Amino acid sequence: MSDNSQAMGAGSPLAAEATAPERQKGRFKQFFRKFCKQRMAVVAACFIILLFIVGLIGPFLTPYNPEEPNYDVLMAGPSAKHWAGTDEYGRDILSRLMDGTRLTLAVSLSAVLIAAVLGTILGLLSGYYGGWLDRLIMRGSDVLFSFPDLLLAIGIVAILGPGSTNVVIAVAVFGTPSFARIIRSVTLSAKETLFVEAAKSMGAKDSRIIWRHIFPETVSSIIVNVSMRIGSAILAAASLSFLGMGAKASEPDWGAMLSMGRDYLSIAPHIVYFPGLTIFLTVLAFNLVGDGLRDALDPKMKN
Repeated sequence: MSDNSQAMGAGSPLAAEATAPERQKGRFKQFFRKFCKQRMAVVAACFIILLFIVGLIGPFLTPYNPEEPNYDVLMAGPSAKHWAGTDEYGRDILSRLMDGTRLTLAVSLSAVLIAAVLGTILGLLSGYYGGWLDRLIMRGSDVLFSFPDLLLAIGIVAILGPGSTNVVIAVAVFGTPSFARIIRSVTLSAKETLFVEAAKSMGAKDSRIIWRHIFPETVSSIIVNVSMRIGSAILAAASLSFLGMGAKASEPDWGAMLSMGRDYLSIAPHIVYFPGLTIFLTVLAFNLVGDGLRDALDPKMKN
């Protein structure tokens, strides 16, 4: 047998490297098959994809200018021309909902991604090093957990001032402890595994162990928690806008549209119904996708 044939033997490192892409491809197929078995999650994922498409190209697809008033059709109900009716200024509600999708998704995704990055770093450090650093991070998380999420966000925005940027900061602050606690739990389990112990015995640096060996074990938990937190972030951002602490009233934000339409609930309920229904369906879709990802990524789930 030649040297090359021996090098590519079943137990050689080269053979392991050669089969690594195949293993990754197999894992992805297994995940995709599990996820597709959950019909509600698939339908919710399609709805979310549609939302992202609308968020990207929605301003070019709106049937009317979302900012242009039309005083000839003030608070008109749903019709063939205005599928969701018009608001108190005669603006097409469907156009405003489509235009506001980009703002809503941008605020919620930014907040959740910031919380995921901060929470992951804190959770990895807390779980790996332990000691006084673990106690400091966890006690700080307990303090934030002691406040209801929305109440904490209101307090932060009250200090920083209203605006979409401050809403992102507020939502990110109350979302960070959730990521930190979940990632800490995964880190505590991962650092006791044999491959981490082997890396330590070989003199690997802590930073390499954390990011090359432990962090990959947390990715599935991060993905699931991100998908679950986006719905909460959308609801929190809409609530802050509804209270006048988020986006400006003139912006096509879903929460701001609810706030402006509540004064006309008795005479034109459609002004409130359609933004409220959009928020409900969006939050529900992200929660369903989160459940589907959790079940598909959980190795304990049966095929």
